[in-house]
Amino acid sequence: MRIAIAGAGSVGRSIARELLDNGHEVLLIDRTQSAIKVDSVPRAEWLLADACEIASLDEAGLDRCDVAVAATGDDKVNLVVSLLAKTEYGVPRTVARVNNPKNEWMFDETWGVDVAVSTPRLMTALVEEAVSVGDLVRIFTFQQSKTDMLELTLPADSPIVGTRVGDVAWPAETALVAIIREGTPIVPSQDDPLESGDELLFVASADSGPALSDLLTPH
Repeated sequence: MRIAIAGAGSVGRSIARELLDNGHEVLLIDRTQSAIKVDSVPRAEWLLADACEIASLDEAGLDRCDVAVAATGDDKVNLVVSLLAKTEYGVPRTVARVNNPKNEWMFDETWGVDVAVSTPRLMTALVEEAVSVGDLVRIFTFQQSKTDMLELTLPADSPIVGTRVGDVAWPAETALVAIIREGTPIVPSQDDPLESGDELLFVASADSGPALSDLLTPH
């Protein structure tokens, strides 16, 4: 894939390195001369330009990109870049960094954002996931589809412990996508039994959380 990243700070450069290692083409865009550190990510393309300007995005060839990542430290810039990428250039997928959690409500399809990544929220979710057993934790929200990625570590007294996956009456609009057992990820099949201590990962609609929690936790 060809991926454009607006914002060549530490976050943008780190994303670029990972994507390049995974075999993708990456273009880093930044309007600040001091941010153009070509030697730090030599395999990437670099462009000194303002990603909020149409002329700059034309020069970047954004219409040829599969993904646009808005990774600057300014939420206003990230929203504008996402909106332009989606509406003016038809980029199939946009990912935007949320710097201030108070602004998270704006990062949705109205502003052209498919996936919003809020570091404070993600860290909170990971802390909760690390210490919580029996509590449903929202790890991530997919803005375009309005679905959540949820995690729950199954307590020993859960009513579904010992039940086969296929025998559980999962709530509507809920999909069990993975079981992590003793550090090993398992793609669930209908015949897999659910065990105490299993980490269950779900993709579910925003309204499915309460019903899922009622199903999995002790009554």
